[in-house]
Amino acid sequence: MSTTRPVVRRRLLTLLLAGVAAIVTALGFSTPAFAISHSSATSQLRAAGITWSSSGNCSDRNRSNCTSFEGIRQATIDGIITFKRASGCAINITGGTETGHASGTYSHWNGYKVDISKTTCVYNYINRSYTYVGYISGWGYQWRAPSGNLYTDEGNHWDILYYTCGC
Repeated sequence: MSTTRPVVRRRLLTLLLAGVAAIVTALGFSTPAFAISHSSATSQLRAAGITWSSSGNCSDRNRSNCTSFEGIRQATIDGIITFKRASGCAINITGGTETGHASGTYSHWNGYKVDISKTTCVYNYINRSYTYVGYISGWGYQWRAPSGNLYTDEGNHWDILYYTCGC
């Protein structure tokens, strides 16, 4: 038996899974637990009217002054789009999956978090719609949405954790 058969099978399976993922996305179905590309994320954000910015005017995941969405979870993108629609607020993302954020399982790097600009509209929506948790030492003032997502006022921006699967 040839040793190339398992390699060919793995390649075919990889191509098949990539094709299925592309079809699912093209049909408008999301796969929330899966990481997506920067390009896919920006297309969805742009279509939803969400902006993003970085102090370095870049999107390199390995530079802390960039705003990258490479490896962000589809559930995180779905979450911020849902938040924008529900709140009616203008949303500007200032932090994604780039290096420079705190580490951990539910981290920016692992695609669970985004940072957004502070505005009166965003504060008012969070304050009236979500449950105030309290001050979390070293982090900031925190609110919990009914979904379980956490919104933390970190002083100069909102840190949002979308850790629910949505599957």
